Amino acid sequence: MGASLPASLTLALTLLSGAGRARAQSDLVTVFAAASLTEAFNELGRRFEREHPGTRVRFNYAGSQQLVLQLQQGAEADAFASADERWMRTAQEDGLLAGAPTLFARNRLVVIVPAGNPARVSALPDLARPGLKIVLAAEAVPAGRYTRQALDKLAGAAGFPADYAALVLANLVSEEDNVKAVATKVELGEADAGFVYRSDVRPGVARATKVLEIPNRYNVIAAYSIAPLRGSKHIALARRFVELVLGDSGQVVLERHGLTRRSASDTAAGRP
Repeated sequence: MGASLPASLTLALTLLSGAGRARAQSDLVTVFAAASLTEAFNELGRRFEREHPGTRVRFNYAGSQQLVLQLQQGAEADAFASADERWMRTAQEDGLLAGAPTLFARNRLVVIVPAGNPARVSALPDLARPGLKIVLAAEAVPAGRYTRQALDKLAGAAGFPADYAALVLANLVSEEDNVKAVATKVELGEADAGFVYRSDVRPGVARATKVLEIPNRYNVIAAYSIAPLRGSKHIALARRFVELVLGDSGQVVLERHGLTRRSASDTAAGRP
């Protein structure tokens, strides 16, 4: 039988092991983020980990409304990034934030159709044609609310019938919990058209779809904001992640993934 380790060495190894586990746990940063931020935030997470050796960033992506509900029910996280001000305001009013939210990016809506375009949708008025299969995000989802606002703005515009919004919604065959699910259904050919964010037209989606632009005057621009969370166990790291998102290098990453960076006027006004 081998000799036992001295008690002092055993204690030291135990302490080191415990310290290692504690460090691994304390250096895990959890970010709840709108699904439309997936590609951009994944890249930012990798950058944050490189800049903070020993730190891991874990993301929970979903519709902003789902994320707030999870936080209200006690889910633990360190930072929250919302695709609209409504759900960020709800989080703030519920005392979930550890500071004022800050606007960090904007996004715009586009319509996508399958590359083969079997329904022959070539322009926005075509979406009112009976018999189409249209997929939207649910109304509680920021993208779904923005979409319905854009449809209302288009109704009665030149080349659009007064009941355009109602006609398009009559073709609705599915309402999704987040905008990524809308893009996926169109990409797979399960719908004739869908409203998504410009940032959702990532390379894989772009190869499988065609994009119809919504004119600026009728579009609805999404405003994204971010804040550290009051329940964070790693508040210093959470604030550093927020700083990365707001900083120039983070803004470049957001632009690369189809979002519009925070403007000088936003910074000067301290928006949101």
